[in-house]
Amino acid sequence: MATQTKGFCKYCGKEYAKSGMVRHLSSCKARKAKLEKAAEKTKCGYFQVIISDKYNKDYWLIVEINENATLIDLDQFIRDIWVECCGHLSAFEIDGMSYESMPGDFFWGEPPEDMHHQLKKIFKVGQTIGYEYDFGSTTKLVLKVQDYYIVGRKKEKITLLSRNNPIKILCSQCGKNEATWVDSQRLYEEAPFWCEECMRERAKEGIDPEELDDWDEDLVNGDEFYEMLLPVCNSPRMGICGYEGSEEYSNQFVPDEG
Repeated sequence: MATQTKGFCKYCGKEYAKSGMVRHLSSCKARKAKLEKAAEKTKCGYFQVIISDKYNKDYWLIVEINENATLIDLDQFIRDIWVECCGHLSAFEIDGMSYESMPGDFFWGEPPEDMHHQLKKIFKVGQTIGYEYDFGSTTKLVLKVQDYYIVGRKKEKITLLSRNNPIKILCSQCGKNEATWVDSQRLYEEAPFWCEECMRERAKEGIDPEELDDWDEDLVNGDEFYEMLLPVCNSPRMGICGYEGSEEYSNQFVPDEG
């Protein structure tokens, strides 16, 4: 059986795989203490949602979302943490209805809705929701509405409770060092990953030994291979289109404690 990716609890810092984290969050003492402390605040309903890549379940997020938030808010969060690269279109698929970031013309079936809908009007516990970003080089996600509860209102509409730790990917060339770059043209072929050491060795090929100090200049000028490299990052969109990772969230989730 393959080893499942693990992540840290936001509140206590304990580490679990996704299913274990879902169970843990319902009984986490540190989380309960914070909720009790906020009990006198104005109450609000929240959905707990698990977000996973459709094909690679090693990538996952567990979030808490204010019921008054809209699909626009959720779409922006997903873009910020996992997928945004070139401002592509996106869509949620909920109970047979498509909610699109920019609804366009339709030729059959129900016309798509926009994303201005509040979650409390369309989300139900147990629901499975589809999400797509970029209708060309598409990243497909699955959202599971895990729970609903009423607690003291938080300032943030969406709180990240846990996410998978960065997946350790070895360099395809040497098989020893951790990869830092992926060849976007060969993402689905053999040997797409490169470590810094192997990348430097490749850059030296064809360069006069007396000019090795200038290899960095050769690296960025005219070599198509290096132009197609993208950084390894903690996202199911790694290596796709122009995605270079999140500017808002670190690859490694840091808990409040632990």
